Amino acid sequence: MFTISRRTVLTGGAALAAGGMDAIAVADGPARVTGSKGDVPLSLNVNGETRSFTADVRVTVLDALREHLNMTGSKKGCDQGQCGACTVLIDGKRVLSCLTLAVSVQGQSIETIEGLGKPDGLHPMQQAFIDQDAFQCGYCTPGQIMSAVGCVREGHANSDADIREYMSGNLCRCAAYPNIVAAIKQARARMESG
Repeated sequence: MFTISRRTVLTGGAALAAGGMDAIAVADGPARVTGSKGDVPLSLNVNGETRSFTADVRVTVLDALREHLNMTGSKKGCDQGQCGACTVLIDGKRVLSCLTLAVSVQGQSIETIEGLGKPDGLHPMQQAFIDQDAFQCGYCTPGQIMSAVGCVREGHANSDADIREYMSGNLCRCAAYPNIVAAIKQARARMESG
């Protein structure tokens, strides 16, 4: 006789959902996936380019970007969805990439800091962050900029209070908040005009 624990069901269910698994073997011991390591083929549309790779079914968008696609702009701050350093835009919406499974966003458009502007033609938000000195150490800056772009595109940058409210999920340990608000206001005008 064998018993099935909650962990057995969750582990086995995730493995079966990923596809390509031969079986879940349950005997006198714990369940285990056989026939695969849990890796699945993934295809992500990042900055307008389809990128394919193989990764564990549990890999987050953040880890897929950093570890599999060598795109290190998005930062791993808290890895718990508390700091906003990992913010990217998925189908135009701000998303914490450390909490989002890569397998769940296949077929959606992912926009990262690397795709926002180029050195010879910065995005208005990137330029505004420079002009307004809206970063100190720079660690949170990619997430701040991506969230700020989303904030403007969503129409939530109409006042200082709105900007503070809708940017509240992005923490800056250096406390550059007044400069971040000023940068968003500067960039908003350029983003809305063209």
